[in-house]
Amino acid sequence: MDTKPFTRRNLLSGGAAMLAAPSLPLTSAFAQSDYPAGPIRAISMFPPGAGADGRIRYYSAKLAEKTGKTVVVENRAGAFGNIATEFVARSKPDGYTIYICPSSSMLVANRFIFKNLTFDPINDFEHITTLHEFAFSLIVRSDRFHSVPEITAYLKEKGDKASYGTIAAPGYVAGEVYKAKFNLATVEVKYKEPNSLINDLLNGQIDYTFVDLNTVAGPVKDGKMKALCMTSAEALKNVPGVPGAREAGIPGLDLRNFWSVHVPAKTPKPICDKLEIWFNEIAASPDVVKFNAATGADALIGNSKMLRELLERETRNWATYAKIAQLVPI
Repeated sequence: MDTKPFTRRNLLSGGAAMLAAPSLPLTSAFAQSDYPAGPIRAISMFPPGAGADGRIRYYSAKLAEKTGKTVVVENRAGAFGNIATEFVARSKPDGYTIYICPSSSMLVANRFIFKNLTFDPINDFEHITTLHEFAFSLIVRSDRFHSVPEITAYLKEKGDKASYGTIAAPGYVAGEVYKAKFNLATVEVKYKEPNSLINDLLNGQIDYTFVDLNTVAGPVKDGKMKALCMTSAEALKNVPGVPGAREAGIPGLDLRNFWSVHVPAKTPKPICDKLEIWFNEIAASPDVVKFNAATGADALIGNSKMLRELLERETRNWATYAKIAQLVPI
């Protein structure tokens, strides 16, 4: 039995303790309703200045307009995006670290490229919503090749003396599926960042690459590079003049990519819900639709449930691609 004397000090301290106990969840709830109360950090898996990094900065600027808060883009490039992805997975789940990324690569394809990922692509994240979809392109130097049959004949003749560059998993798989379809011996050359790949393609060090058109937007616009086909089976409406893989002469290739938004697992649902609403409004806005169309992408408005189902479905599809390409995880 407590025999401590009843004093005013004990009364005040006991009352303070009773008041303090229920204040914790109230404070947490208030913080969630007040979100965001400060700057948000958007993690980019690309180096500054890369074409795809510009897309992340564009969406981040739109989020800043929505929230009235600063959104700072932090670049963590390397390892096919795994450095950035792991960083987000290990970040504090408070809504102040977000991941705007090509999740078809970061959270789907990379599990077939690497043996030991340091994160769970599905369960280490809360999946907010989709943004847009697109396809990669078979890119060559404009003065070297003019059609898929032409470059295919060249690659057959050159055997393992020919090479192609990769910077993301979808480009690698597209390249390997292409090789498998025509029994090519072309050698893959991995790149950590796009500028080196672009320079080597322009200088003739590699023969072609499969990349996002946004990555090579400058050289394509200047007429130094061109797309021979898309990795989607059919042509895309926002990439006029570039045939789909089937039309161009690569049967069985139908690889599309999508971008989406993610936060660390256990981020409170009220915060996730806010982000979902904001990013859906952003993706559907006329200026963003126009921006994406200019880079060959179509809007893909979704929600958290749809995104999780898409990730699970694409994981099954990639198991098929990996088998066709005879991928051996590294």
